[in-house]
Amino acid sequence: MRIGVLNGPNLNLLGTREPSIYGRETLADIQRSLSSVASELGADLEFAQHNGEGEMIDVLHGWRGKIDGAIINAGAYTHSSLALRDALTSIAVPFVEVHLTNIYAREPERRHSMLAPAAVGMVCGLGAYGYELALRGLTRRLAAGV
Repeated sequence: MRIGVLNGPNLNLLGTREPSIYGRETLADIQRSLSSVASELGADLEFAQHNGEGEMIDVLHGWRGKIDGAIINAGAYTHSSLALRDALTSIAVPFVEVHLTNIYAREPERRHSMLAPAAVGMVCGLGAYGYELALRGLTRRLAAGV
């Protein structure tokens, strides 16, 4: 099975951006770890990271018909982007939303997700390990045909 992993704005700065909030692992560290888990699960991953909403939408459109599911950390676009939710639903694959922090324990403007109503699941607050949990859950769901 093929899984797209899309990361949004400022996630390219992981490891150095507010490490007390987001941790010290870099996006490259997360991708290496996730690739190892994917090998164990028999999944192929395609990674993308963009700071712009339109670029993220273009990636999703490009994955249409090429992936079986997706994992997305939309960063701040989580809280504001109907366009990303529409792009995710338009490619018609199940997706899991991931956040390093618990968005529901943060500032009021971060406590709502525009993507969650369309997601099959969400993992938040568990740091980089949340990506692994998202991948394991998504691949299990896909294998079960749910």
